[in-house]
Amino acid sequence: MSNVEIHRRLGERDISAIVELVKAAEAVDQHKALEDHAWIDLVQGGRKGVLGLVAKSHHSESAIAYAQISKGTTNSWAIEYVIHPRVRSNTEIGIQLLQSALDEIKRQGGGHVHTWVAKPSDESDEITKAVGLVKGRELYQLRRPLPIEPELQMEPIPTRPFVIGQDEQKWLKLNNDAFSWHPEQGDWDLATLQNREEQEWFDPHGFLLHEIDGTIAAFCWTKIHSDSEPSIGEIYVIAVDPKLRGRHLGKAMCLAGLDYMSSIGIEMAMLYVESSNTSANRLYENLGFKINHIDRAYVIDVATSSEKSS
Repeated sequence: MSNVEIHRRLGERDISAIVELVKAAEAVDQHKALEDHAWIDLVQGGRKGVLGLVAKSHHSESAIAYAQISKGTTNSWAIEYVIHPRVRSNTEIGIQLLQSALDEIKRQGGGHVHTWVAKPSDESDEITKAVGLVKGRELYQLRRPLPIEPELQMEPIPTRPFVIGQDEQKWLKLNNDAFSWHPEQGDWDLATLQNREEQEWFDPHGFLLHEIDGTIAAFCWTKIHSDSEPSIGEIYVIAVDPKLRGRHLGKAMCLAGLDYMSSIGIEMAMLYVESSNTSANRLYENLGFKINHIDRAYVIDVATSSEKSS
């Protein structure tokens, strides 16, 4: 532990070191090291309530681990962290990094904390347990080849592409209504959506909307991971107006998204789904998706120092 220092991220040199760390992790893991919102906060300077912590060896500018803390709504916090593959066997680095993040959250008032780990290992279980985090939600990453077999198709429904500058507010209302229960997806605002629109991967042609009487009733937003070899198409977000459930719009929109990705040459599709969402998992299983891997959340409620002493 004495040869590791934890610093707040300060400037461009730190960002460059973290970007190299992320690249090294992704090359080994074949999985993105930071979620989209965390990556945007890193490279664009972050939103209010976002803080980065960098672990470095003494007398070195190279980052060996990074944690990003972001404050959500209703006194909730998220931590995303990545550890360089060459030092992962030393779990004390991860323990020190996560403990520093939790200490910072305690200083800022405490609250409910979660951190997601892709493809959890014995090492990640050891690190999270050491700082008091317990296992929470699990996400399945599902995959299936494209195109969809004819026997799995259904009568298509009309869709149109998302229009930048026109559809944002209508889409936000449907998204936040449909995901009111979801800790990450249910409180998007215009700035969050516009940040996605500015990303290189954003393509409104793959952001499909289904309207009923001029109102967005359902959508399927796709994302092409062109940095994979070959490229992989993701059903990034999909939802149906809660008032219209039971009309098989979810299946129709999923098929629309898969058909769109197949039409532009994508041969493998993926998506993420809560392990506890039995109806969605049944739909995706019936459409030929299979589990590729599991991501797991670890959670803890952090009290302030005053609460602990009272």
